[in-house]
Amino acid sequence: MIRALLIACILLLSACASRQAPLPDAMPRLQLPMQLHVQRQQGEQRQDWLLVIQQESTGLRWSLMDPLGIPLARQLLINGQWQADGLLPPNAEARELFAALLFALTPDTQLRDAYPTARRQGLRRSLGDRWGVEYRTADVFTLGLRAEPGTDTRPEDTLTFRISPLNNESAP
Repeated sequence: MIRALLIACILLLSACASRQAPLPDAMPRLQLPMQLHVQRQQGEQRQDWLLVIQQESTGLRWSLMDPLGIPLARQLLINGQWQADGLLPPNAEARELFAALLFALTPDTQLRDAYPTARRQGLRRSLGDRWGVEYRTADVFTLGLRAEPGTDTRPEDTLTFRISPLNNESAP
């Protein structure tokens, strides 16, 4: 009984790990530090967050906070691997968001080296079937999360993130 439960837990954890957005083949060079306003929208629910991305000696630090400054997720991206930063519990949605943002923030000149399977058409960019990016400008864009293949979804289940620089007055 305990052995079966342990095997089920291992399978569940491996399934969760496999749905992360892919990381780049070559780490893009970003203009850091960066402070972003993240607006998460799912159906009628909307949440506003602040994201700070900083270069550390060993990698990139991603810190997601609510409008009051309370940390929601903190991760370090070191040598292509996510690591917890601090005492916050793991947050799979935040890791996937961070990975998708890294894709969206990768300059066009570095896109082919970092993400060889990426597609770009006009003001849109996509990577696989899960994430799509639609740009208003280079630093104001919307990330769309598509449902996992084979899942039953409704329009109110659609998840989007509107991203803009924190100091940008013209952001939506």
